[in-house]
Amino acid sequence: MPFFALTCHPSTPCAAVRHVQVDALRNDNELWLRYSLEGDIAALRLPESGPPRRDDGLWRHTCFEAFLKCRPGAADYREFNFAPSGAWAVYHFDAYREGIAVVELEPPAIVVLRGRRLLELDVRVKLDGLALNDADSRLGLSAVIEDNAGGLSYWACAHAPGKPDFHHPGSFICPLA
Repeated sequence: MPFFALTCHPSTPCAAVRHVQVDALRNDNELWLRYSLEGDIAALRLPESGPPRRDDGLWRHTCFEAFLKCRPGAADYREFNFAPSGAWAVYHFDAYREGIAVVELEPPAIVVLRGRRLLELDVRVKLDGLALNDADSRLGLSAVIEDNAGGLSYWACAHAPGKPDFHHPGSFICPLA
């Protein structure tokens, strides 16, 4: 399973987090993601785990994200949000931050493992109805991490210039294996 290291946006440091990486694999019509966060887990604000449920606004707190562009040159993409609580959301955008619509799908399988120095989120989500091209489909992988003081840090494989922006077209750099 290929893995991708996330880096913290320089304007949002977080001393509690040492390393974040995402293992990503596509198997037929499923996307498997494993988000691994190493650091002082007790210094992070994490919601209690619960059953999977659809919820909006997950990016306001600790949330792991994947952005999927199925076709190069096309403006549309999907945003997937997964929280350590088991909450999730999926959105379709017609273009960069435009034309947002909620995507209804089978709830993703989310398993959360918490330790003193490690938080892992294993996610399996069905990609039914998406026309994916193995050679051209791209992911933008990212995370929002909240510390106990309420500060947010933004982690991604690639950051656009300026403020944190996971939707930026330059963020979609990870091949969909």
